[in-house]
Amino acid sequence: MNSVDDLIAAVAKRHDVAPEAVSAAWAALRRGGGTMAQFAHTEFGGPAQWSKGGMSMVGDMFNNTVKTKFDGVMADLAAAIHQDPSEPPAETASLAPVPPTAMSASRWPDAFGAPSSSGGQNDMSYAFFPKVGRLIVEDGAKRTIYDTGKHRISGVSQQQSGSRSVRFQSQAGDVDLDDLAVAADEPTG
Repeated sequence: MNSVDDLIAAVAKRHDVAPEAVSAAWAALRRGGGTMAQFAHTEFGGPAQWSKGGMSMVGDMFNNTVKTKFDGVMADLAAAIHQDPSEPPAETASLAPVPPTAMSASRWPDAFGAPSSSGGQNDMSYAFFPKVGRLIVEDGAKRTIYDTGKHRISGVSQQQSGSRSVRFQSQAGDVDLDDLAVAADEPTG
């Protein structure tokens, strides 16, 4: 491809989605270093997540047509990123604006550094900060900061039936959110 705009147009046409949706996916994938993306666009049913290795989730989770399009878009974009390492970083690429509902690292405290893992579903979101060993979980308007101790969080699973439960994956196996201590420190940044 000659440019990002050409790539976006070709992927949009190939998967029959709006170029704006592909542009939002491209921007999120660039922010995720070409291996993960989290953003929101109505074309994918709202919030969408993707990571290299096969994990993908769209807001309209029971719509297989939307999920298939999303998976195709993300696979094509990831392949393009890895084929052309000279592609400029997301900050300088010619992109359409990312929708304001898209999640960004700036919502998390600067004092904790960049999260190595983050995600969300429904009204719950989380971010893990390995530099300080902290996990932030937002459940609706409530934000709780946990001390992860020896755990290095890499993912989450949520059960949405009757009583909602949350388990995080770490290098030591699954850990229940209830098993982590609430941190006494509150970031200032």
